[in-house]
Amino acid sequence: MLAAGAACADAGIAPTPTIALATKDFDAGIMLTASHNPPEYNGLKLLNPDGSSFDTPQQQYIEESLHDMTIPTAEWKVLRESSVFPSAQQDHIARIEADASVKPGLKVVIDAAGGAASEITPELFRRLGCDIVTINCTYNGNFPRPAEPVAANLKELCSAVVETGAALGIAHDGDADRMMAVDEKGRFITGDNLLALFIKAMNATDVVTTLDASMAVEELAPNVRRTRIGDTWVSEELRHGGDFGGETSGCWIFPAVSLCPDGIYAAAKIAELAGNHRLSELIDALPAYPLVRGSCKSEGVNLIDITNGLMTLQPASIEKIDGMKLLFDDGWVLVRPSGTEPKIRLTAEARTEARAQSLYNAVLDILKSCGGKP
Repeated sequence: MLAAGAACADAGIAPTPTIALATKDFDAGIMLTASHNPPEYNGLKLLNPDGSSFDTPQQQYIEESLHDMTIPTAEWKVLRESSVFPSAQQDHIARIEADASVKPGLKVVIDAAGGAASEITPELFRRLGCDIVTINCTYNGNFPRPAEPVAANLKELCSAVVETGAALGIAHDGDADRMMAVDEKGRFITGDNLLALFIKAMNATDVVTTLDASMAVEELAPNVRRTRIGDTWVSEELRHGGDFGGETSGCWIFPAVSLCPDGIYAAAKIAELAGNHRLSELIDALPAYPLVRGSCKSEGVNLIDITNGLMTLQPASIEKIDGMKLLFDDGWVLVRPSGTEPKIRLTAEARTEARAQSLYNAVLDILKSCGGKP
């Protein structure tokens, strides 16, 4: 960056939303992270001053520059300096404190996956007056548990919530742009339920979410806009307005603060709810439909055969914003390639559990017949 003529400020180890918030005072931000992926997926996240990821034209410009090797360099006489920016985490905590009102003494278990939120989330909750228990809250670049905060990786957190009598369990991925939660019964709260909880808690009327979110969202907000899968697309759409945006993988965007998914801000907001209600009761009262998610390996898959196979299911209509979403009178199924791994992801939802499983199994059989491996 210095060789290109930029002035740089090093914020040290910090979560992605922390860097995104700090970027408001700069021209751009860069986060080095593997995010929710294994450590060997380490890479760069490029951020705009409003906290959003670089959009499609910006990404295209960088990709073309890399392809053409048109990398700019500055003359020695205009080279600038690098400095440190030690206040990024404290600034982020202060911003969240300004909005958060958490019941004093609330017991919360925090699992930061040994990632970038290992210090900031526990410190925030202490300052909010919570009684905290920490798991995996020591920096560890290899992650003591798989970094993605899915149910299978959070069994320790679920057990700790029950054993300590906590009202809430919080889980982050490696860079803390994601937040998932566990209720007071030790039950993992699905991304669809968290999305619904945030919509209701914020009285959000204009919501942006992704194609794979539950159809229950339309019952909770009068205006719902759906995008391709990925928080970048949600963020990009929120530039055109919206109260709240979310992706069921655990990315929650509060546009009044930043257009970056903020797992730490989201943790404080879910703690507000847990201080006033039993989360299990709120969840059980939500509209919900049976939903099945999974994936298969995509090496050697014949995409043309998949498309032909899907047509045999005779959907009422098809959306092709991202992969193929087959719509039926009583449900839907989405088939799309992963943007981060060599996998094809599959999601099915319907009015009944039997129908959702039937749709899922039918598409999985088609993927297997075309070379996919579970």
